[in-house]
Amino acid sequence: SNQVMFVIWKKLQKTQFGFSFSALSSFPTFSKDLVKKRAPFGQLIAKQVNWRLFLSDKANRDFHRIMIPTKKLNNDVEMPMIGFGTWRMPTNEVTRLVKDAIDVGYRHIDCADVYGNQKDVGLAIEEKIKAGAVERKDLFITGKLWNTKHDPQLVCATCQNALNELKITYFDNYLIHWPTGFVDSEEKYPLDANGQTLFSNIDYVDTWRALEALVDAGLCRSIGLSNFNVEQIKRVLEVARIKPANLQIECHPYLNQSELIDFCRKYNIVVTAYSPLGSPHSPYNKPGTYKLLEHPLIVDLALSYKRAPALILLLYQIQRGNAVITMSTKREHMADNLNACSFELNETEIKRIDELNFNGRYNLMENAKGHPHHPFGY
Repeated sequence: SNQVMFVIWKKLQKTQFGFSFSALSSFPTFSKDLVKKRAPFGQLIAKQVNWRLFLSDKANRDFHRIMIPTKKLNNDVEMPMIGFGTWRMPTNEVTRLVKDAIDVGYRHIDCADVYGNQKDVGLAIEEKIKAGAVERKDLFITGKLWNTKHDPQLVCATCQNALNELKITYFDNYLIHWPTGFVDSEEKYPLDANGQTLFSNIDYVDTWRALEALVDAGLCRSIGLSNFNVEQIKRVLEVARIKPANLQIECHPYLNQSELIDFCRKYNIVVTAYSPLGSPHSPYNKPGTYKLLEHPLIVDLALSYKRAPALILLLYQIQRGNAVITMSTKREHMADNLNACSFELNETEIKRIDELNFNGRYNLMENAKGHPHHPFGY
């Protein structure tokens, strides 16, 4: 009952475990010896395979909703700082994985036209809403306009099609995926006879004005950019009637993006980091001597805090003020990633992680090499 739950929570708060109640969200990673010598109630918990057995499904969902911090965008829309990504998901498992993500507590779902799986994501969202597990207003759904649809005359229909696939009526956040426009095509990477990508001459500032019209029409609550550099963001700001609320970029210790983040902070643009774990399953080249999850500094911090290395990398972004997009095909890892805010790195540790930076980029967007608006300078 709710009364029993209340008593349990009060006992948890009063028990002298030696760590905060919020840290219990990562309890399975702690040694049982840590609590056996504590209060009797701690011994009871130490016997549990999973401490969440104390919680009903609804209480567990509500607990995660409390635990996940949000970031207020420049239009007062609240964005959960930990999002579930849908890029490169196993084709036949998308619906199940998104349902699992919602079940364990994710409320921020990151989508894009180019991922090719929005219909499957939409099925998961629809099923969870119908089952009463979540309401649409509790979800924060991000979509992205692909390069072939930069023409302002195509933007509204493209956005509406994505909404239809996702079985929703509005995006909480809609981004221009890249500043590099391609010719209008149903192929994601339209090619000429020589196998070169066909570029369009559409200027992304004109595409931005079309995104503003989506807000006017009620199709998007917030709009933003993805993979834009400082100079490109400045050009958008110069013409924007509605300022970008969000910038999504590759960001991790090997590419800490400090200059770009500082610029965005100055203009009240919230940064979302994709590939925060160093893109371990990325098809691209892997910069650095170590995979990020295996870097000695990250491993040492993980051992010190008794947390998975992934949580060190996620918390690093969150403490810098960035939202993060993460994805896992294992439900237990999904849940564990939500616990990134159950501890805190100190300033020295943040600085040491920062010093791993060497501008090591995974996603080079080589398909747009030679485009006049390529954000990485070639």
